[in-house]
Amino acid sequence: MITVKVTYKVNDAYVSINLERIQNFLADFKRLDPAQFVYTVFQGTDSNTFIHISQYKNKEIQETLLNTPSFLYFQQQRDKNLVTEPVIEVLNHIGSSKDVFET
Repeated sequence: MITVKVTYKVNDAYVSINLERIQNFLADFKRLDPAQFVYTVFQGTDSNTFIHISQYKNKEIQETLLNTPSFLYFQQQRDKNLVTEPVIEVLNHIGSSKDVFET
């Protein structure tokens, strides 16, 4: 399993647009096989900070998601409106209360 956490902050004027673009790529992700990945987005209490946590069964599904046109567009537009550069962390899965991917 591949798990990645991305945290970034956008400028005030871009928050609502960022939320809209997140919904757009999530709608496209929902058309893909949900048994292969989990992609979750959180908004910080300051409203400007966003945290994306993605869990992929394998590298192939990760590449599929990262190359989805709506996701690429989201990233391009987000990058023009950042207050802080994205912090990308690859996490080591230890365990969970439920199986994320059936083996």
